[in-house]
Amino acid sequence: MPGRVKDWMSSPVVVVDADSSVSYALTLMRRRNIHSLVVVLTGKNAPVYGILTTTDIRDKIIIPERNPAETRVREVMTSPLVLGNPQWSLRECSLKMQETGIHHMPVADEYGTLVGMISVTDIFRAAEEIGWGVVK
Repeated sequence: MPGRVKDWMSSPVVVVDADSSVSYALTLMRRRNIHSLVVVLTGKNAPVYGILTTTDIRDKIIIPERNPAETRVREVMTSPLVLGNPQWSLRECSLKMQETGIHHMPVADEYGTLVGMISVTDIFRAAEEIGWGVVK
């Protein structure tokens, strides 16, 4: 499939603090109409990131009947992150997402700075809009 991650990712990345309540994160996701948030953690030398997705909410809040107002994002997020590269082809990205069993992938540049987020929905949209072909 033609196209690169940089052409189909969402930007900027929407982030949430690890100590925010899950209720706050849910509201942010609903208002932004997104299905994942990057979680900012404090690292020793550089920021460390996790991710909170609708799957985390379903599996770790709804099914066990936890109160989202009393649960911190850090308690239910997924970490460490699997990062994508903006120069990857959509096929490369799809293979990495399949290998790691994820549906949302933050994208970082060559310096490790988060520059976007790509999801399987973005890849589906690309397949519909541009079709299939060989990346040159």
